[in-house]
Amino acid sequence: MILIAAALFMVLAGAWGGGVFGAMSTGGLEPPNAESSRASELLESHFGHQPGDRDTVALYTDPTGELTVDDPAFEQAVTAALDRLPESEVLSWTGYWSPGLTEEERAAYVSGDGSATIATLTLNGADTTERLESYGEIEQAVRADDGRLETYLAGGPTSLHHLQAEAQRSLAAAQLISLPILLVLLLITFRGLVAAALPVALGIMAILGSMALLRWLTHVTEISIFALEITMLLGLGLAIDYGLFIVTRFRGELDRHGGDVGAALAATVNTTGRTVAFSGLVVVIGLCGLLFFPQPISQSFAWAGITVVLFDIIAALVVLPAALAALGPRINALSPRWLRRRPGTVTREDRAWGALAASVTRRPVPWLAGGLLVLLAAAAPLFWLEPGLTNHRYLPADNEAQVVPRILDEQFAAGHAGEARLDIAISGPVEERALTDYLRSVDGIAGAHDPAVHRADTELTWVNVGYRGEVDDPRNLALVREIRALGAPAGAEAVLVGGDGSPAVSLDNNEATTGALPWALAFVGLSTLVLLFVCFRSVLVPLKAVAVAFLSLGASLGLIVWGFQEGGFQGPLDFYVVGTTDVWALAVIITIAFGLVTDYEMFLVGRVYEEYQATGDNRRAIRVGLSGTGSVITRAGLLMVVVLAAMGLSATSLFVMTIGVGLALSVVIDATLVRSVIVPAAMRLLGRANWWPGGPRSSSGRPELPEAASEPAGYV
Repeated sequence: MILIAAALFMVLAGAWGGGVFGAMSTGGLEPPNAESSRASELLESHFGHQPGDRDTVALYTDPTGELTVDDPAFEQAVTAALDRLPESEVLSWTGYWSPGLTEEERAAYVSGDGSATIATLTLNGADTTERLESYGEIEQAVRADDGRLETYLAGGPTSLHHLQAEAQRSLAAAQLISLPILLVLLLITFRGLVAAALPVALGIMAILGSMALLRWLTHVTEISIFALEITMLLGLGLAIDYGLFIVTRFRGELDRHGGDVGAALAATVNTTGRTVAFSGLVVVIGLCGLLFFPQPISQSFAWAGITVVLFDIIAALVVLPAALAALGPRINALSPRWLRRRPGTVTREDRAWGALAASVTRRPVPWLAGGLLVLLAAAAPLFWLEPGLTNHRYLPADNEAQVVPRILDEQFAAGHAGEARLDIAISGPVEERALTDYLRSVDGIAGAHDPAVHRADTELTWVNVGYRGEVDDPRNLALVREIRALGAPAGAEAVLVGGDGSPAVSLDNNEATTGALPWALAFVGLSTLVLLFVCFRSVLVPLKAVAVAFLSLGASLGLIVWGFQEGGFQGPLDFYVVGTTDVWALAVIITIAFGLVTDYEMFLVGRVYEEYQATGDNRRAIRVGLSGTGSVITRAGLLMVVVLAAMGLSATSLFVMTIGVGLALSVVIDATLVRSVIVPAAMRLLGRANWWPGGPRSSSGRPELPEAASEPAGYV
């Protein structure tokens, strides 16, 4: 009945959840209560979106320099492209040939040598989402037909459009790359087609269930389309991990109980099943940390992750045991001869893990010290962290959203029509003289250029201020701070500084993220401590697990800063080095990876816990736990890395690349160095104190002895 219900659920969830794509949003990147967001909302709600408000910049250029704006062919090709833009999508456009411009105003639309010109477009739409749809409709129509001219587009909608398109393309490419590799590795790891197919089916079930819940959530809150990447990654990755651990344990218990399916399944669920439940809850706790960040996209990522992990837990603890009960010994069916292994076979890999376990438990101090030094060295680049903001620079260097700013900087004079600007919203009946003095004060700040009134009435004044350089340049961040520090002009009720994709957004976004991060980490850390205390009835094991998890994450983040911000990974990954790091991306990695890096430790400690229950011998428990779980956890980590790294390595967007590679690094560090060296060495040094205050003992006060004292290979 359970399997029939699961199949029916997958059909219904697929039918309902498929509609989530049309209900998801493309916004939610900025904190709604930040000053920059309030400024934009105030200006838009008061003045509306009117002709002359710049959304997109279209650049037309002859790379050979043979054609200039004075050539009729150049004019005809550009104006023809702009004139055919539908009014339903474009409110207005202004360019070099627009009537009514003075010579000085016209010069702002052309390059120094006349071989390039720009047009500014105002898109139709009540909000960012609708204007992004309008951009998609005119993206091709706005391009010049003359083969001698090249057309490039830039601006907020352009960058967001390309970031979204690149993310979706990367996700599709990652699936194409990872699935064939995963299928081969699954067959090798599970040593049979039937066993290998189970976790894939569980992952599909979890993903479909998550999509169905996310569609329902779109009626309650804003869910970003980028959140689907988290659903796909965690849904498949954790399903494979949990499936591998449970199937491996079931096979071992089946041999141990002489083929008794009921006894084997009961033993599996009571041991590995229990660990899967707690491990999944730790991952959920980490994802709950994203709810502390004010950006709506953070909550989207959280709900996407939480829903898919909960379905992974249900699939692993309810559906998978039902499938194992139905299959019984047939779990080993369709196993190629070259992959078959006799029960109790000890492989070369098992012996290697046994040797490592013996060495670590014999000399824990040098192993622990060496492991900690490696983590600290990897974390050192965090001291070089330069906070930044994801924008056009996170796209490939040849993407048009990158090309336009580069050409504007190189070929256009200062003050051109496409120059980046800050928005200042001054509410209240400001006196004219006071406004003039205020503009003069703004103009006197280093980095501010040509402050001028864009629109005004008796209730609100909209001021534009030009700036040069990147939005996360420290000088531009200082410019925002200094403008905000100015006294309000006489008559003003409030002054708000913002601007779409401006330094104000970068400053507010970073401050909101760094302000929420300590609370998120505190919640995740304390909640994990409580959960692990309930799981292991120990004080030191949870404390050690959380401390090591944060150390492991510090090492991963340090490598990210070195690899992406400083360009250490540029050679193999081929990306544009921005020189800054989006701190929100780091927050996403921290909260997601925290559960993942704790995941493998829980399976190791869970096996140690079992052995200590049986013998009361801490050293033996560590040795059995490490040698018994070594190969299985390593393979689980490898499968997870394939899923994560495929997304990062196939990405062309630096944002997606950072998250994919960052999560993969976290798993690699934890599944190898942390789990195989640091954790067992620390537990060896702590001795019986690991299990304080009570320790896992039977009601009689004696250690609970197992049915057999052997050390089965591959037990989890």
